Amino acid sequence: MLTELVKFRRNTILAIRGLWLHKLRAFLSVLGIIIGIASVIALLAFGKGSMQEALDAIKRQGATNIIARSQKPPDDSATGSRSFVATYGLTFRDYEKFENISVLNRLVPMRVFPREIRRLERMHNGRVVATTPEYMEVNRLEMASGRFLVQQDGILMRNVVVLGSVSADRLFPFDNPLDQTIVLAGQDFQVIGVLKDRMPTGGSGGSQAAEDFNSDVYMPLPTSRRRVGDTIFIRTSGSRGAEKVEISQVTMTVDADVDSREGRQKVKAVGDLVKQILEEGHLKRDFAITIPLDRLEQAEETEQNFKNLLVLIASISLLVGGIGIMNIMLATVTERTREIGIRRALGAKRKDIVLQFLVEAVVQTTIGGILGIGAGIAIAYGVPFASSVFGYRPIPSAPQWDSMIYSFFVSSGIGVLFGLYPAWRAARLDPIEALRHD
Repeated sequence: MLTELVKFRRNTILAIRGLWLHKLRAFLSVLGIIIGIASVIALLAFGKGSMQEALDAIKRQGATNIIARSQKPPDDSATGSRSFVATYGLTFRDYEKFENISVLNRLVPMRVFPREIRRLERMHNGRVVATTPEYMEVNRLEMASGRFLVQQDGILMRNVVVLGSVSADRLFPFDNPLDQTIVLAGQDFQVIGVLKDRMPTGGSGGSQAAEDFNSDVYMPLPTSRRRVGDTIFIRTSGSRGAEKVEISQVTMTVDADVDSREGRQKVKAVGDLVKQILEEGHLKRDFAITIPLDRLEQAEETEQNFKNLLVLIASISLLVGGIGIMNIMLATVTERTREIGIRRALGAKRKDIVLQFLVEAVVQTTIGGILGIGAGIAIAYGVPFASSVFGYRPIPSAPQWDSMIYSFFVSSGIGVLFGLYPAWRAARLDPIEALRHD
């Protein structure tokens, strides 16, 4: 065993010396390995970063959430009658049924309706959202000043509102909105908070559609039912009819862990139960159910397929690099035929010759792998930094350390795979013929 270790150490030193004597040739021979490893690391980093953004957007909706919302049925259109009222969507009776589902740990109802909001001579046509205190957590809203709604506001049916940043700027361009009043639905409401500015989203928290939280005005749901009415009438554009919707949306959170298979099955089972409840109570398809977990699973499957594709593409570079290593090693065997003959004449066995050239190939590819890992890390971190420096949107990147570890062992494996045949060719040379070679 000790003898084998000494031979391996001696062959490694000889391989490094040989590479150092032919630095340019050695670099060109491992250039394919460097490019292949760097490609694997960089492509996986950028692919993971891009997919992670999509997954995060879905997770912001809440992977354990089930979202039911009112939806006007396609055949429910105005007929031209002045008294026509289109009634559809979720009702408070549906909400009471949802409350009986024991595995739900949170229900957030919303009643959304447009209203003209006034402050003295100023006017703002905004969207009123009647909801509960949990709405802030579900949609990840942040306060700029004051506070959001609390349970006591609903219990006491207080005339209080929270303004989005745009609503606050339009109604109070020069004043502090806190503790001042606005007029909504013919009644005075006290401003208790202002939200921070937020970019419009495509349904963060499971909202009905892409929405601009900045233009909203929030009030307690019980206050809305008491002051505005138990139903909301929305005059439809271009028609004489109106729409009657009791609840615009309900976001339900299931008490489950989506990282486990049982938790995911639990969420899907509750989703089926919610669908069954609504189908039994609604003759027309005037509702829609969204389960972010379904989108999350589809995105995860897409991510895995995308990852496999990137690995396949980058592996082509490794294959080309391995062929380059084999080509150089075969040329090296031809150049060193006399050296091989001398070693065989001095007593070296065929396995010693195989080990010598195999070690040289592994040393080359290992060095190439290390350089490739360094290049891949530099690309993965450097490209996002450079894009931000030049004013572009930073390219999402999430370097995967496991890919670097795998790349290192793959590069060494390529040395063994593509160096084995040249080593075998060297060992099969006839010693006498090798000594005669010039």
